[in-house]
Amino acid sequence: MNPTLSKSSPSGVPRDSNRISAWSLTKPYWVSEEWKIAWGLLAAIIVMNLAVVWINVKINKWNADFYNALQSKDVQHFPHLLMVFTVLAFAFIILAVYGRYLRQMLGFRWRQWLTKKYLNEWLGQSTFYRIERDRLADNPDQRITEDLNSFATTTLALSLDLLSTVVTLVSFVTILWSLAGALSLTLGGMPLMIPGYMVWAAALYALGGSFVIQKFGHPLVSINYQQQRVEADFRFGLIRVRENAEQIAFYNGMETEGTNAKNTFERIRQNFWLIMKYTKRLTFVLSFYGQIAIIFPLIVAAPRYFAGAFTFGVLMQIASAFGTVSDSFSWFINSYATLVDWRATVNRLREFKRVMGATHLKESVLPATEHGGINLHYVDSNTLTTEGLKLALPNGTELTTIGNVAIKPGSRWLVRGPSGAGKSTLMRALAGLWPFGDGAIDAPVAARMMFIPQQSYLPIGTLKAALAYPSAADIFTDEECREALRVCRLDDYVDRLAESAHWARVLSPGEQQRLAGARALLHKPDYLFLDEATSALDADNEARLYHLFNERLPKAAIVSIAHRESLAAFHDETLEVERSGERAVA
Repeated sequence: MNPTLSKSSPSGVPRDSNRISAWSLTKPYWVSEEWKIAWGLLAAIIVMNLAVVWINVKINKWNADFYNALQSKDVQHFPHLLMVFTVLAFAFIILAVYGRYLRQMLGFRWRQWLTKKYLNEWLGQSTFYRIERDRLADNPDQRITEDLNSFATTTLALSLDLLSTVVTLVSFVTILWSLAGALSLTLGGMPLMIPGYMVWAAALYALGGSFVIQKFGHPLVSINYQQQRVEADFRFGLIRVRENAEQIAFYNGMETEGTNAKNTFERIRQNFWLIMKYTKRLTFVLSFYGQIAIIFPLIVAAPRYFAGAFTFGVLMQIASAFGTVSDSFSWFINSYATLVDWRATVNRLREFKRVMGATHLKESVLPATEHGGINLHYVDSNTLTTEGLKLALPNGTELTTIGNVAIKPGSRWLVRGPSGAGKSTLMRALAGLWPFGDGAIDAPVAARMMFIPQQSYLPIGTLKAALAYPSAADIFTDEECREALRVCRLDDYVDRLAESAHWARVLSPGEQQRLAGARALLHKPDYLFLDEATSALDADNEARLYHLFNERLPKAAIVSIAHRESLAAFHDETLEVERSGERAVA
C-alpha cells in the first residue's frame, strides 16, 4: 500500500457495468468538450475524401479518352490529355497529403482525450489498486498506451475508409452500369437480358470472396487478442527484472529469471505459430482473390468488346471502373486484417472499461459468506472510530475481529500481533482500500490522513518531488525541505533537492524510511499511520523519528504497527490483533 495524503471524502462506489459496446467506447469523445474541433476536423477530412473520389471519377473518364487517343494515334489531343492528367494527379497528391495529415491530427487528439479520461478512471478512487489487488485485468499499462492509441487511429481510419468506399461505390457503379450496358443471353432457348451485368459480376465476385475470407480468417480475432496479452506479460516480466536488479543479483537468481522469461516467451512462440498458420491460409486466399481480380473484368467484358459494342478505350475504362467497384464491394476483404486487430483491441478495452466500472466485489465474493462488506463513512467528527469491525480475506475467510476502537486526535496507538493476523489489512481498511469483512468505519471528513508502509513509494524525478510526494514539489520551500532532511539525519542530501534520479535505487532502505519520516513532518497530517515504517532503522534513528513525531505533530493521531518492544514507550494505547477466532484487545 503506497502512502496517500488527501482530504477524506466519501469514496464513490463505482456503478455496475452494463454490456459495453464498441459504440459506447467511441461516442464519448464526439460529444465531449472537444466536439467542435473534432467534428470540424472530421468534416474537413470528409470533404477531402469526397474530392479524391471526384478526381478518381475524372481519371476514369480520362482513361477512355487517353487509350482512344493512343488507338487512333491522335497526336493533336495527346499533349492536352497529359496536361489534364498532370493537374488531376497534382490535386490528388495535395488532397492525399493533407487528408492524411488532418487524419493523424484528429486521431492523436482523440487518443489524447481517451488517455486523460482512462487515466482519471484508473487512478481515481484507487481503481488501479483494486485491479491489482483482485487481479481483475492484466497489463493496464498496455491498454492505456497501445490499445487506446490503436483504438482511436484504427477506428478513425476504418470509418473514413468505409465512408469513402461507399461514395466511391455509388459513383463508379453508375459509370460501370452505363458503360458496360446489358448482356444478352439465351438460357434454355429463352432470351435473357441482364442490365448492368458488370455491376452484378463485381458484387458477386466480392461477396463470394468475403465469405471465403471470413471462413478462413475469423480465428485470428481471438488469436491476436491472446498475442497482445502474452507480449505484454513478457514485457512486464523484463521490466520487473530491471526494477529489482539488485535483489535478483543478491539471490543469484539470474538462471531462474532467465527460465521464467523463456517460459513466457514460449507462450508468445506458440501463439505466434498459430498466427502464422492462419495468416498463411488467409494470404493464399487473398492472393488468389487479388490475382483473379486483374483478369476477371476483362474476361467478363470481352464478349461485348469483341462484338464491337465499345472501343478499346472504353474497355480500359470499364476494367478500371470494375476494379474500383470490386474493391469497394471488397472493403471487408481488404480491411480484414485491420478489422481483426481492431476487434481484439476493442475486446481488451471493453474488459478494461468493465473492470474499472465494477463494484467492490461484494456481489462476487462476499454473498457466499456471513460478511456484508466494510462500510466506510465520512462524518463530521474529529475522531476515527470502528464499530463491529471484522476483517476477512477476499475469499470470505475471516481474518480477525477488531471490534470497536476510537482513535482521538493526539493519541498514540501501537498495533501488535503475530504475523498474518491482519495488522496491515487493518491499515488498508482504514484507508478505504479493503472492503472484505464486516462492520463500519467512521472517519473524520475534514481530516488529512497519511499512510506510510514499510517501503514507501519514491517517484523518479527530483529529490524535492520525492520528498513532497504526493503533493507538488512547489508546495514546500527549499528551506522547509532541507530542514526536514536535516532533522531526520539526511544531511548528505540537503543540497541535492534539484537532482533527478531513481531514488528508490539511490537511497538505502534505512534512508528511504527516514525520507518517509521527513515527508510526514512536511505534510503534518491529522492522522499518521505507520506500518513497520521504521523496521530498517537502528534503535537510535527509530527513537529519533518518534521523538520528532511527538514533538512536531502533537495534535496528530499516530497509529503504528511494529514488533519492537522499545516502541511501546512512544505510545499510550495498544491494540492487540489476534488471529481468526480471537478478538482484538484495546
